Amino acid sequence: MTELIPNVDETAQRPRVVLVGPPGAGKSTIARRLARALSLGLVDSDELIEEATGKACGEVFAELGEPAFRELEAAQVAEALKTSGVVSLGGGAVVTASTRELLADHDVVWIDVSPEEGYRRTSSDDTRPVLLAENPREHYRNLLETRMPLYHEVAGFRIRTDRRTPQQVVADVLGHLDSLV
Repeated sequence: MTELIPNVDETAQRPRVVLVGPPGAGKSTIARRLARALSLGLVDSDELIEEATGKACGEVFAELGEPAFRELEAAQVAEALKTSGVVSLGGGAVVTASTRELLADHDVVWIDVSPEEGYRRTSSDDTRPVLLAENPREHYRNLLETRMPLYHEVAGFRIRTDRRTPQQVVADVLGHLDSLV
């Protein structure tokens, strides 16, 4: 017996754009404004983790430790990538190989920030346990150095947010998306 398979538009349930980048780069802010500008929904992988666990993302990270947290995060990212609209991933999502593999089929924009500005934006935020260290400034710089090749691997477009308003960054992302059509 032959099974009829409906003709499904495979692009119907895929994000218009996926944002990656380090903590403090502005992914959440840019994602909200970008979703609004495109009249699309927004899915934030950190919010999915919070909904799934009933706890703040930083608290989940602190309780589980990084390896178990990354496993949970990868599952939530996989779900987020099945949606349409704008998807914003947590800063460390790219460290997981399975996540990087999934991102290969998506339009990924790297929201970047200098080490100095990223540190400034995150230094007073105690909800980010991944940044807690004896020397937070050096830890942030090392985090960026480690993840930079991974962001580069998955992203097709990179934009720096230093000394730029969210409106300017969103305009650049929109310009990039328009160039793909």
